[in-house]
Amino acid sequence: MRVRKQGIAVVTFGAVAALMATVALPSYAYSEPEAAPVQASPMDTVSVEVSDSAPPTALARENFSATTPAELASARAAAAAATAAAAVVARRNQAVTYTASNSAREAGDDYPWRDAAIKTLSPLRYVYRECVDFVVWRLNRDVGSTSAPFAYDWGYLTPGNGNAAAWKGAWEKHGWPVSNTPKAGDVAYWANNHVAYVKAVNADGTVFLEEYNVIKYTYSTRTIPASQVDAFLSPPPR
Repeated sequence: MRVRKQGIAVVTFGAVAALMATVALPSYAYSEPEAAPVQASPMDTVSVEVSDSAPPTALARENFSATTPAELASARAAAAAATAAAAVVARRNQAVTYTASNSAREAGDDYPWRDAAIKTLSPLRYVYRECVDFVVWRLNRDVGSTSAPFAYDWGYLTPGNGNAAAWKGAWEKHGWPVSNTPKAGDVAYWANNHVAYVKAVNADGTVFLEEYNVIKYTYSTRTIPASQVDAFLSPPPR
């Protein structure tokens, strides 16, 4: 009887110990079974031989064209020339309209800076209220250029010298017409440093002049024989 009880106790203790051992296993002790490696089959080698007698295959390409720098420069120059030509035509049309208007016939002193301070440069880059500035204003007005940027200024007409005495030489250097036969719109020139604007040419050979600075820094007019003028300078192209 005593031996039997001991056996039961041993069995009971062993079962409890086994249960405790199962509970005490760490949570990370379990792992997934490893997947079997995949075996890749080798690729067969393929070779291609081309016969020497085989005709070449033509490659098809889409057609395209590109503008060269020279063509671009030429196109820009042509566009600039067309713009300049259109501006000249517009100014001439304006001049024709102005010349036919009552304001042109009655203009008199239409110089816009007649009250400006003397001995300073006008927008035409000659000196305010001098003979040269007035005449250059008239040249601009006649082509319809009555605001900046002006068609004519010092840099275009007589660069390097603003004196009236230099005008004839500048005209000759540029190749602009110089004559002894006046026409309305010409510049009357004197070598002693004066220019005037030819308003009209009369049937008797006299010219009606408009000018500044014969009377100091002021507008005036006079009629004199054309022979008393050293030269007549035609309006330059613009």
